[in-house]
Amino acid sequence: MISKHISDKEAVYSNTAIRRGIENTPSEEQLSNMRLLADNIFEPLRVYVGGPIKINSFFRSEELNQAIGGSTTSQHCKGQAIDIDDTFGKMTNAQMYYWIKDNLDFDQMIWEFGDDNNPNWVHVSYVSEKENRNRCLLAYKEGKKTKYKVI
Repeated sequence: MISKHISDKEAVYSNTAIRRGIENTPSEEQLSNMRLLADNIFEPLRVYVGGPIKINSFFRSEELNQAIGGSTTSQHCKGQAIDIDDTFGKMTNAQMYYWIKDNLDFDQMIWEFGDDNNPNWVHVSYVSEKENRNRCLLAYKEGKKTKYKVI
């Protein structure tokens, strides 16, 4: 288990990896980063939400990240980022975003697309207490290219 509410399987699950036969197994260092993020972000958030939170993406191997067109500097590849979604209806993505922003120490959080009221999902990363930037970004499309602006 990565944490009380995140199984190893859930943390590395990817339809793309399965479909393309891509290995998506984290190293010990990446696992350590994943546990740190889970302990400092996911688990406190889950207590606040009061129920399950869908994980869209957690760990991504370099090969998987490239296959999905992820950023070459993606923190998912280090086990330092997680994408969460309100699929289970306990809280909206916006409510989770603002709770994290107001209550937790994080490196970077991205309001991923959606509209002014609710993102499609929330990306949040955690590096360390000393290195976290508490930086908030908005992801948007300009043509077919994803852009980010500080919010």
